[in-house]
Amino acid sequence: MRGLFKRHVALPQDHGSWVFILSPLLIGIFEGGAVRISTVYLVIAAMSAFLMRQPLTATVKALSGRRSATDLPAARFWVLVYGLTSAAALIGLILDGFGYILYLAVPGAPVFAWHLWLVSKRAERRQAGVEVIATGVLALTAPAAYWVGRGEYDPIGWWLWSLCWLQSAASIVYAYLRLGQRELSPDQAQARTRGDWIRMGGRALTYTSFNLLFSAISGLASLIPPLIFIPFLLQWLETLCGVINPAIGWKPTRVGVRQLMVSIIWTVLFIAFWSQPWTK
Repeated sequence: MRGLFKRHVALPQDHGSWVFILSPLLIGIFEGGAVRISTVYLVIAAMSAFLMRQPLTATVKALSGRRSATDLPAARFWVLVYGLTSAAALIGLILDGFGYILYLAVPGAPVFAWHLWLVSKRAERRQAGVEVIATGVLALTAPAAYWVGRGEYDPIGWWLWSLCWLQSAASIVYAYLRLGQRELSPDQAQARTRGDWIRMGGRALTYTSFNLLFSAISGLASLIPPLIFIPFLLQWLETLCGVINPAIGWKPTRVGVRQLMVSIIWTVLFIAFWSQPWTK
């Protein structure tokens, strides 16, 4: 049994990915207004499905020769554990009348298959586009938790999904910018002008600027709470700061921890400002 409990097989090694499922899940739970037994089922199902990615990825790596075949027994074990756990939780959701939430899992299948195909080709690293799409799938936990909390379908849930996805997408693009900055040598960094840094961060600034304007305009139109732009303002300011002050010589861990802290603060602010009274 000891050989089955391998950390690199059972748990995700990219620690930054946890925030992309926990943030929308917490937002949906808090804004749903009530915690039910179905909420517990949803959390278990979502987290089990999220965790299953690691042993399945380990399986593909072992079968393609990237890792030792000795990982296969542990990978099969954890796929079975996570699979059965998720299935049991989904059955609970269905029996409680939330079977329609299972439709939200449909987009995840092709995206995950795409990821596994890239793993088999040794091409899964630095795939920003795939990661942005994958966070859109993870953000679906926000409307799912919101609907379970309210006890019924509510189209407002789609706003939670879109806003969570916009934040995650901008966060990923910004993270790649920071990692790109840190890879420059001191001589390369010295030769760059302020305009060069701004152009390098153009994509990240475009994402966060769009998010800020979209949330502000939607709030003014009373489609969403009017102050919900404030969390996106925080993300925009962080991006602007990162563009002007490049992460030359930073360790990847430092970049990741800062991103994590910004995402946590964004989540807290989002929950707080969405909860403010507003006219729908």
